[in-house]
Amino acid sequence: MRHLTRNAWLAAIALAVVLGGCITPSIPIPPPDADLMDFAVDLGAGTATFAYEGDANYADAIVYVYNRDTGTGVITTADGDGRVTPTDPFPATVGDEIAVTFETDENVVSTCVILREGRPDGTQTCNP
Repeated sequence: MRHLTRNAWLAAIALAVVLGGCITPSIPIPPPDADLMDFAVDLGAGTATFAYEGDANYADAIVYVYNRDTGTGVITTADGDGRVTPTDPFPATVGDEIAVTFETDENVVSTCVILREGRPDGTQTCNP
């Protein structure tokens, strides 16, 4: 009986080692880079569109562009290179806080920027 218990423990330890070896931790990806973002603001319509140059880390990611000031935004998908073509227009004006989130199978990363025409100033971040 004692021998069986020892073998059971050894089997359990071996199984734990094997299963632990199959689980690899995911490596976090960096948040979206403000320098790769591009916004087109239509002041007359009170809307903006978003585009992203691309980053392989975001290949086929779901992309959420959320205006924290208006509570609205758009959802789109990055292409296989992590590029986002211009989105549909969403309600926005210069100075609004825009949170850009990329969601992959393993990670969800965000950057919040202050909206302006063209590329946002990466030093101007949203209020906490």
